[in-house]
Amino acid sequence: MTKGNLYYYFKSKEEILYFCQDYSLDLLLARLEEVRSSGAPPNEQLHRLIREQVSIILDELKASAMHTDFQMLSRRRLAKIIQKRDRYERGLREIIREGMERGVFRKGDPKLLGFAILGAINWTVRWFSPQGPLSAQEIGEAFADYLVRGLRADQADPETMESREGEAHGCASPHTER
Repeated sequence: MTKGNLYYYFKSKEEILYFCQDYSLDLLLARLEEVRSSGAPPNEQLHRLIREQVSIILDELKASAMHTDFQMLSRRRLAKIIQKRDRYERGLREIIREGMERGVFRKGDPKLLGFAILGAINWTVRWFSPQGPLSAQEIGEAFADYLVRGLRADQADPETMESREGEAHGCASPHTER
């Protein structure tokens, strides 16, 4: 398709940008809905959603449309994009919150943790290369494993690690009989 053909379908660069953002968010929201309706435990939902988002960004969208500066859109279009983006972010946070409530994830701020996850995923477009040693699927799986494991309630926290280190150095734990 030539540049001229593109403008046959779109009236302006802003319309192209809006279409790309809208399409990207529709893909993400559809996957979010699939994941949420699966009935899987929160850790499995989050794992799948992370894998799916990496796949969408790197494979389906070829690491481009999601990360264009959409702040250049008109107010009306920008408001629509932000509304969809916020809906996706709320869905991700709800999975995290549900995991915390069920004791699957350790307590924390779901909004902050959601931003950390999204930031890690969204940054992949800066360094991913299809010719690199890992495929988008492998990266998605690695990110999902790492990010979900970091939230797990059954993973040791720093306080627990310090007390275990003390035990290793001959210090008695409060649960150790003397």
